[in-house]
Amino acid sequence: MPTSLRRYLPEGAICDLVTPFRDGEVDRVGLMTLIEWQIRSGISGLVVCGEASEAPTLSREERAAVIGLAADVVDHQVPLLAGTGTNSTETTIGLTRQAQALGADAAVVVTPYYNKPSQEGLFRHFEKLAAAVDLPIIVCNAPGRTAVDLSTRTLERLASIPSIVGVMDCTGDMTRFAGLPPALRDRFRHLSGHDATACPFFLCGGSGSISAGANVAPRLFAAMHSALRTGNVDAAYALQARLNPLVQALEKEGTPAAIKHALSLVLPLSAEVRLPITAAALETQAEIRMALSSLPECGERHRRAG
Repeated sequence: MPTSLRRYLPEGAICDLVTPFRDGEVDRVGLMTLIEWQIRSGISGLVVCGEASEAPTLSREERAAVIGLAADVVDHQVPLLAGTGTNSTETTIGLTRQAQALGADAAVVVTPYYNKPSQEGLFRHFEKLAAAVDLPIIVCNAPGRTAVDLSTRTLERLASIPSIVGVMDCTGDMTRFAGLPPALRDRFRHLSGHDATACPFFLCGGSGSISAGANVAPRLFAAMHSALRTGNVDAAYALQARLNPLVQALEKEGTPAAIKHALSLVLPLSAEVRLPITAAALETQAEIRMALSSLPECGERHRRAG
């Protein structure tokens, strides 16, 4: 990890990248195209093998190939984060070490899912991970996907571990975030994982977002966070309002089928997904096309498609 990023603190618009597939394989050229477009569009950071990536369908070798290729293409132009969370502490440690060796600048680690650990188990999981790796860690709390929810007390305990630098909150619950003790909000970085509430989250003390929608609209998400950082709240909310129809369409069927369909309209990428994910429904595809028609910043290819 570069010395300049050893104390990386996440902020701004960070894109949670999908993994392009073609003919059943990881599309390396497509991934390069997507990463280069994101960087040109002003995104603040990139996540591979994260929530939007279909990571559970990737083999360990494919994960390594994706992270390694991304590190080569990014080449330290922006921070590169890798999703490494599983429901096994030892497996998570192994994947995080692998990500570090391949050039990731930080790890985004979802809480263990399915086996529903206690709050003490969640704390010990992250405590052991932090002791085993030399990489900044962003905890991802997504109870809608994992069936476990980090309590405020557990967050306070995790915030005392120096290498745990932030939390990605995917709940979209603004009252919950606004109600955190000020000391906890100030102790480490809080990132929105819910695109529809990115603006109010930032204004309540957040430092940015890890966004799946930014796959499709990186310029607009980057501009929105730039406006927030400079205090231009009206401009930020205007951008959020423009993005909302697209965000709603992309979230209709969950990540990432709708995002991949949208990307296939703006970049030369396939919308291919792996089971158990299935392609976006025709109704969702129509909503995406309509939303893109009012967002020229996303590109012009959708005007020529179909």
